[in-house]
Amino acid sequence: MTGKVALVTGGGRGIGAAIVTRFAEAGASVVAANRTVDVAEELAASLKARDLKVEAVPFEHLDREGLHGLVDHVANQHERLDILVHNAGGCLWASLEELDQHQLDQVLSLNLKAAIWLTQAAVPHMRHSRGGRILVTSSVSARVAMGGGAHYSAAKAGVNAFLRGAAFELAREGITVNGVEAGFIAKPGRGTMSHPDNMRRIGHFVPIGHMGEADDIAFAMLYLASEQAKYVTGQTIVVDGGSTLPETGFAVERQWRSI
Repeated sequence: MTGKVALVTGGGRGIGAAIVTRFAEAGASVVAANRTVDVAEELAASLKARDLKVEAVPFEHLDREGLHGLVDHVANQHERLDILVHNAGGCLWASLEELDQHQLDQVLSLNLKAAIWLTQAAVPHMRHSRGGRILVTSSVSARVAMGGGAHYSAAKAGVNAFLRGAAFELAREGITVNGVEAGFIAKPGRGTMSHPDNMRRIGHFVPIGHMGEADDIAFAMLYLASEQAKYVTGQTIVVDGGSTLPETGFAVERQWRSI
């Protein structure tokens, strides 16, 4: 990726930090955009100490104008934009009956609408460079259900559909559009899901036997951003340790008892 410029949203912690690190190690100049910019600045400083090219910028606005401004700033500063990764995402969990307007708007804006506006903003710059890679961190929630996350599943399913439509429109421009559907990924120190006891409990129901790591997503992104993936577009790679394979968690337990 030497000479390439990449913009990664949500690039301060967890999966985003892993993507930023692996892209920088591959030779790219990486801009980590994060809502808590000080966290991204700490990551950038640690990678710069290794002579890697990383900088941090704020990821503040989710509206069309703000996201276009972010992309244009990065592309103009570096005189090109080759790779866009919309990794920022999340969910304000709520049951369907308790879901309110704010929760729905936030989840749709961060996960789906931002992917659309960022892509729209990136296209002119990638066209100027005669090609590019647009990537989104999606989720297996796009295809399976989780209590309290119907709106999140809808947003991620929308992301997957958007990737296909955008890939079709941009294929002749040499711009590929793909995503990675993340399963249960451990983010140590963040949230209750990454508490050791919960990680063990969740890992018991994953066919591979444990939760994934941020690098599992980062390396899939690294492939999709590379020249080796130049003929791949409109696709998602599921990285979930086989979580979506069994019909139920009971099936996993039965499989393990038979070994």
